Amino acid sequence: MSVGTATIIDGKGLSQRLLTEVAARVRACEEQGVKPCLAVVLVGEDPASQIYVRSKERRAAECGIATRDHRLPATTTTSELLSLVRLLNEDDEVDGILVQLPLPPGIDSDAVLVAIDPRKDVDGFHPDNLGLLMLGRPRFVACTPQGCMRLLADAGVELRGKRALVVGRSTIVGKPMAQLLLQADATVTIAHSRTVDLPGLVADAEVLVAAIGRANFIRGEWVRPGAAVIDVGMNRLETGKLAGDVEFAAAIERASAITPVPGGVGPMTIACLLSNCVDAAARRAGLA
Repeated sequence: MSVGTATIIDGKGLSQRLLTEVAARVRACEEQGVKPCLAVVLVGEDPASQIYVRSKERRAAECGIATRDHRLPATTTTSELLSLVRLLNEDDEVDGILVQLPLPPGIDSDAVLVAIDPRKDVDGFHPDNLGLLMLGRPRFVACTPQGCMRLLADAGVELRGKRALVVGRSTIVGKPMAQLLLQADATVTIAHSRTVDLPGLVADAEVLVAAIGRANFIRGEWVRPGAAVIDVGMNRLETGKLAGDVEFAAAIERASAITPVPGGVGPMTIACLLSNCVDAAARRAGLA
């Protein structure tokens, strides 16, 4: 589908195709006596996190992946959460562990993420898995960057030799995204809050990945004509509507391809999580 001069990259459609593949792989595992299982841990009452968790569990059920639901109060301590993580690490029926972020204030998120068995870290946040990604030998790739790469590939975007800009340097999106683009032979720049002349960098980028969490921060007129734009941002406006980090209405008049918000990167994040879970189950059972 095209709007203006840009092709709209359909994350919903691609995610459904990936989920169909995941379901087929789950059936293949079951034929070998293996039932993939994802443990989901939600701490506190954050409304957005509750929505994300329900969506992940619903998609898992549709694919045939079993889930273990652990809901903990916001008063949970770091020690209590670590105890649960240790039990899930030791549970041989659990293949993947998802601790929904952000955690409530007072909980040491870094300690919790490090405590997860790297072989069950289907989010791809553990330092071991981030290190393997940097070495070009990934075990689990963080779900959002993995989804972005799948979207670019499905849209037919050539990355080799292209100038790519990642706006955002988090370990969840920005840094692993840069590594994946680098491994695809792009020339990669990372921009962040201290970057000088962001408009100039955006104007030079043939591939733009925006992941800063600020609604419409990247102006459409900054976008290089013909660029591919992946908008990771998911920001709720005062009107209640969702908006990305890129000013969509103006960017579609300049880009060659662009992801919408919603309906772009978000569905792919969940699909890649479940794909990682099946990978974990197959590896632990010696099937991969």
